[in-house]
Amino acid sequence: MSAHTKQDIEEAIRSITSMIEKSENAQNKFAPGTSQHTLQKNRIQALYIALSLVKNELSENDIISYPKEDLEAAVAPIASLISKSEKAREKLKQGAWQHTMLGENLKALYIASPLLSKALK
Repeated sequence: MSAHTKQDIEEAIRSITSMIEKSENAQNKFAPGTSQHTLQKNRIQALYIALSLVKNELSENDIISYPKEDLEAAVAPIASLISKSEKAREKLKQGAWQHTMLGENLKALYIASPLLSKALK
């Protein structure tokens, strides 16, 4: 298991699952083939990979492995989510529900991102 606590991992799983649900709902608003639809598709795929890697932290065995190309393709969407979430959070008042939600999402992404890098090695 990683340096993160079981509770941290479980919270990360909840946050990433929520991000996936929101991204899937957003994707439904865009026509297939549009850049927005493709962005959401890539984001969703990256989040599923991140979720799998985080879930693996609760297990002693590697449960799922991904092709290197899929892992490499997940790096940019995860980095983008981190960057956009950090910028959005700076504009919000501390204590606002959005500020709290983004903080939880960022914590989850900060757990997932190094796991993604590690999986690429």
